Amino acid sequence: MEYRYLGDSEINASVITFGAWAAGGWMWGSTDRKDAVEAIIAAYEVGVTSIDTAPIYGQGTSEEIVGEALKDIPRDKTQILTKFGMRWDLAQGDFAFHSKMNNGEDIEIFKFAGKESIIHECEQSLKRLGTDYIDLYQIHWPDSTTPLDETFEAVAQLIEQGKIRYAGVCNYNAQLMAEAEKTLPLVSNQIPFSMVNRGVEEETIPYCIKHNKAVLAYSPLERGLLTGKIHVGHQFQEGDHRAKHPHFQPDFIERTNVLLERIKPLADDKGVTLAQLVLRWTVERPGITIALAGARNAEQSVQNAKAMDILLTEQEIEFINAVVDAF
Repeated sequence: MEYRYLGDSEINASVITFGAWAAGGWMWGSTDRKDAVEAIIAAYEVGVTSIDTAPIYGQGTSEEIVGEALKDIPRDKTQILTKFGMRWDLAQGDFAFHSKMNNGEDIEIFKFAGKESIIHECEQSLKRLGTDYIDLYQIHWPDSTTPLDETFEAVAQLIEQGKIRYAGVCNYNAQLMAEAEKTLPLVSNQIPFSMVNRGVEEETIPYCIKHNKAVLAYSPLERGLLTGKIHVGHQFQEGDHRAKHPHFQPDFIERTNVLLERIKPLADDKGVTLAQLVLRWTVERPGITIALAGARNAEQSVQNAKAMDILLTEQEIEFINAVVDAF
């Protein structure tokens, strides 16, 4: 495993970070808590020391699963990344979307980052995680109803209290990052990035490179699409958000699989899976600090970690770049 510092912080994160969204089950059809805990422990055993979660993932379930795993791995050798600013239990802020809890109950999700809400969320996260501090606390989505200085003053207060170590953002553009930094230094931005979703390379990633902010790439496997295991007609479990996602419609799946067919000979030549090759390429991109890779079980999490064992030459990277550019 390789490790990289997040911006100017002392967080030395594993380049493959365990993404715990799917582990929480929410929007992925279901979850098996035992399998999810074992996946986190197995990942740690092969060098994945960083875990990214959020309260909204399973409405607390994902954080609880991470907390359970932390009973079996050393807290001082792990980096816990969680988030705030998405409420399912409070109708305030920007309405985000309708959803269902894992038990089928209808809920409404709001993006809200008011001061009291953040302090409450942090306390709840610490309880679920079973820890007394969070390494990186990230706003999940921008909230247009709350002034940025109010939001980040609350985060600064939590840093002063020792409840969190560093602040980051998710889904922020360059302008919002610059505005937030007038109140509090940020170390990172977690943004969507994959071979088939590269819009952030236009403005946000160059800003992060210029200002030494870490980029945490989420959905680098495009929610499983870039594993090569999704074909036209694929049947998703009930409650799986991918069924209606634009990237999982027939035309997009076909185009993506043409891309994957072109790079598959390279994966075969190296004796690795398509997913492993995609993850390795992702963390070689300019500005990408770490890639968040989700796993439902121990085997998947170990396979994700082994992506860092792959060595790519400059020529091989250029070849993959050309295929991706053609897409």
